[in-house]
Amino acid sequence: MNETIERILAHRTVRDFENRPLSPGQIETIVRSAQAASTSSFVQAYSIIGVTDPEKKRELSKISRNQAFVADNGHFFVFCADLHRHAVIGEMEGKDVTASLESTEKFMVGVIDAALAAQNAALAAEAMGLGICYVGGLRNDLEKVRDLLKIPDKVLPLFGLAVGYPTCINDQKPRLPLEHVYHENEYQQDEAVYKVQLEQYNQEIADYYVARTGGERSDTWTSQMANMLAQPQRMYMHDFVERQGMNKH
Repeated sequence: MNETIERILAHRTVRDFENRPLSPGQIETIVRSAQAASTSSFVQAYSIIGVTDPEKKRELSKISRNQAFVADNGHFFVFCADLHRHAVIGEMEGKDVTASLESTEKFMVGVIDAALAAQNAALAAEAMGLGICYVGGLRNDLEKVRDLLKIPDKVLPLFGLAVGYPTCINDQKPRLPLEHVYHENEYQQDEAVYKVQLEQYNQEIADYYVARTGGERSDTWTSQMANMLAQPQRMYMHDFVERQGMNKH
């Protein structure tokens, strides 16, 4: 197994960082690595906003339910699906591109492009000995994020990426069994098998929490997911995305 694969398989989320900013060279390397990711039809439908202003970082931390590491890290990146530049391209080239830019297809292109770029950025950061944590909590209030970062129409902030020098590295959380995730030739239809796999994974997760918390926690993965999904979150999202001029049809 080579070093790259070992690093991927060793990934851990880091939420505690030194009070030590990244260098301009590190930031450039991370962004260039993000840009090297695959992009649908060369559309490059994403942008990255680096947030260094302490007050802005504190505001983003509040939006993310006061997660301290959103404010306290080496650098904070916000990844956005971005079709704004393509609206400008339409004007430059004298083409009506509105229908394309408002389509669900191009919305998906922007989201996928941004996610691919972000994962490249994360791998680059980890290769430099840094830790990372994705932050979906920005979506708790995207209107505030939009206003704070002066984001124009046809740009959608998706998530943050906190990067920095780790002060604490947690144990790795077990992932779903490979055979539960990987389907060959067709989707697994036997729900009895499906449920057995989930029960086995529940036990693994419960054991992980018992060991990590000294017996104070032993909940299962399916109970976590069911409890979360029973309380719908961020239900404003559809309307907000449309107001940004995206995913209209």
